[in-house]
Amino acid sequence: MKILFLSNNEISDDFIYWLKNIAKEEIVLYDKPMNIELLKKIKPNFIVSYNYRFIIKQEIINYMKNNIINLHISLLPWNRGADPNLWSFLEDTPKGVTIHIIDESIDTGPILVQKEVYMDESIETLKSSYEKLHREIQELFKRSWSDIKNKKLKPIYQNLKGSLHYKNDFKKIECLLNKKGWNIPTMEFKKEYKNLRGK
Repeated sequence: MKILFLSNNEISDDFIYWLKNIAKEEIVLYDKPMNIELLKKIKPNFIVSYNYRFIIKQEIINYMKNNIINLHISLLPWNRGADPNLWSFLEDTPKGVTIHIIDESIDTGPILVQKEVYMDESIETLKSSYEKLHREIQELFKRSWSDIKNKKLKPIYQNLKGSLHYKNDFKKIECLLNKKGWNIPTMEFKKEYKNLRGK
């Protein structure tokens, strides 16, 4: 199977190795905006989106006929959109990872599989928790990929009463990372956020 793998982040070598050598898939990596003309040239059987910063157009979604999924590091419907890990701490919402079918809106497509992930806020930093979620989503994908591509999972439509954040939301609180950056302990980050909101 030919997979068009859309991602803007450096994907771990072992994950790519697994896709190519264990799952035996043909992988085309792409990190730029996708258009229908290029898609028709590549002719993938499946599209996987993972930390891909560009909106996938409706014509591409239609062309792929539900053979397009997203790996999202939140427990949907909580924290759809940008910076899901960060907001899960600030708003005390459930934490986890989700693989879902892509539809026309932001992280609203039917869920194929997800896993809640426990975070010990007494020891986690934003960086360590982010890395933990990426390990979890990759492992979830590995365990589920055969069932996903063979259509053995029943999609579950989302209750959209969760939460949604945009890139501009982060700009309002970016100042909280000035001193320690992403290495800030999650409990300290939450305290700074409460102080900011109290001003």
